[in-house]
Amino acid sequence: MTAPFKVAGIDHVVYLVKDLARAKNFYIDFLGMEVDHESSWQCFLKCDGQGVARFEVEDNKDVHAGSEVNHMALRLADGDFARVKTTLENARIEVRGRTNDPHCIYFTDPDGHQLQLLMPGE
Repeated sequence: MTAPFKVAGIDHVVYLVKDLARAKNFYIDFLGMEVDHESSWQCFLKCDGQGVARFEVEDNKDVHAGSEVNHMALRLADGDFARVKTTLENARIEVRGRTNDPHCIYFTDPDGHQLQLLMPGE
């Protein structure tokens, strides 16, 4: 069977944090990563073309360090949003988006781990 997609690499892995500023300072000042982009609740860091992201949880949420990864983002070698979304849906895979981001594709693997697919050039 030919795979419908070709993953070109891992774009980023997301960890949830209680204090975004503290996490950002640790990864920049201690580990030498650089900010790729950020907002008030998230910070994407890069090191040699690979990324890790820190998402700050809401005040009433807990962080389960060591046992929780929010999601893994995979960059596709080719494809466009509509075709990728349709292919997943035709395989009976439930596709979810993200608030204010209509071109975000989230779904779960067979064990329930959350994955995100990024199109080339995103």
